[in-house]
Amino acid sequence: MENQHKHITGYRDLSKAEIDAMNEIKSKGNELDTLIEKLRLIDGVDQRAIAIAKTELQTGIMWLTRAVAKPQSF
Repeated sequence: MENQHKHITGYRDLSKAEIDAMNEIKSKGNELDTLIEKLRLIDGVDQRAIAIAKTELQTGIMWLTRAVAKPQSF
């Protein structure tokens, strides 16, 4: 499909540097998720703390993505 984002309100075209940054952010997010899943398997690790950390890391990744994408809508 051609440029689906052009049909969604608030999206804009990204530069090559922005696309590269977005892909790096997504990659690091996946690395963090893999680490979190490994930590979950360790006996005695505080699972509540891991859950909170995962939520906060997801929030951070989302904000990094928004910093680059600069959506033009709410």
